[in-house]
Amino acid sequence: MKVKICASIWVLWFVLTTGHTQGIHAYNGADKDTGTIKHFFENGRFYGHVRSYNSATVNQKDLSNYYAWGLGGGIGYETPVFLRHFQLGLSGFFILNIASSNLAKADAQTGQVNRYEIGLFDIEHPDYRKDLNRLEELFLKTRFGKKSVLTVGRQIPQSPFINPQDGRMSPTLIEGAVLDINEGKHWKLHGEYLWRISPRSTVRWMDIGESIGMYPTGVDMTGKPSQYKNQVQSDYVGILGATYQTKNWNVQLWDTYMDNVINTAFVKIEWQSTPAGGRNWMAGAQVIRQNAVGNGGNTDPMKAYTQPGSGALVFSGRIGKRSPKFDWFLNATRITSEGRYLMPREWGREPFYTFLPRERNEGFGDLTAATLNTFYKLQKNIKVEVSGGYFRLPDAKNVALNKYGMPGYSQINLGITYQFEDRLKGLSALLLVVRKDEQSNTYNNYRYIFNKVNMTHFNFILNYLY
Repeated sequence: MKVKICASIWVLWFVLTTGHTQGIHAYNGADKDTGTIKHFFENGRFYGHVRSYNSATVNQKDLSNYYAWGLGGGIGYETPVFLRHFQLGLSGFFILNIASSNLAKADAQTGQVNRYEIGLFDIEHPDYRKDLNRLEELFLKTRFGKKSVLTVGRQIPQSPFINPQDGRMSPTLIEGAVLDINEGKHWKLHGEYLWRISPRSTVRWMDIGESIGMYPTGVDMTGKPSQYKNQVQSDYVGILGATYQTKNWNVQLWDTYMDNVINTAFVKIEWQSTPAGGRNWMAGAQVIRQNAVGNGGNTDPMKAYTQPGSGALVFSGRIGKRSPKFDWFLNATRITSEGRYLMPREWGREPFYTFLPRERNEGFGDLTAATLNTFYKLQKNIKVEVSGGYFRLPDAKNVALNKYGMPGYSQINLGITYQFEDRLKGLSALLLVVRKDEQSNTYNNYRYIFNKVNMTHFNFILNYLY
């Protein structure tokens, strides 16, 4: 892979520093002799991102509280089309720890460490106070047909289970070959072959197996601490997707194959009525089927990510209505008692309709969840979200179906988004407050409470995109 990255850098250098630019075109496709570096850059696309993130978690009495403020920025460049079919792109991002509590210090009552605020920086080095940086994108695009694209290199993921999960400072990124075929009127096909991942809240690029276990690993099927970190043997991830889109229907079929670990099949069907007066109804259904592959990641069951022969089944549904001022969605999810639904938390957030920011339902079986999402458009640039849900989980001591010792809980999210205008166009602000409370037995054990329930989590985020 180092050869591929070096080749991409060499091609970019060659195009920019030599006069051999015959056949380079701007996006409008006009034939022009672009024999200067100035012309080449003028027809490319510069883009950037500045982000300020304040986070704080207030746990119940006697447990530790945390805060952090991260500031980051990045810039990227994508060339115009050259040689009729090709584009190159690269981008990078840096992060500063402006202020924070001691994120490496364990809670005195539980011995557990910070969960949320460390995600603003590098989860591998919670005590590292200097600036962090990462080369995020470095890719070569090949355009063919009407709208189809093959992208090879480092890029932003866009699939149901591997996605940027923009909940902290830096997103999850992938390295691989991604094919998008967009030749049909209603059909789109998608394929990926991934060989490395840089998980959210890290700065390193890792092999597939190494990237699994960077986040807390919970317990195995016997209740002992999981031992699969740095032990998973998996060389690649293969993804296939197909989307059928009409005015009223969206049907998606996906399959995510983790070499030697697990296969996840995903079906989503959504319908929306024809808008009338800006209002329309919608309904959706999802089915997810998982089956272990190979030895689950390691020949030693104690070091495997999942056990051979295991599997999980998930159903999720939604009904709702959209209007110019107010949207609402009623959602439900059921993970059957067949087994734990598993997906590396390092890779992305789950696609369930009941997902609420700052908590996952990965690692659980026999789960029933119900949520209500409401969105109010107070003005054209102010949006308020009020969402809540009830999540019935297996008993916290049921290690076979409760990987992280999480009690059943209720959650309420309040979010206010403001889009700036005029001279500050491109700047947005988000205030998100999350409250979670226990709804099942915690056995007077703080380990089932700390950073899980009976807590309030605050986020204030400024984003500027250009």
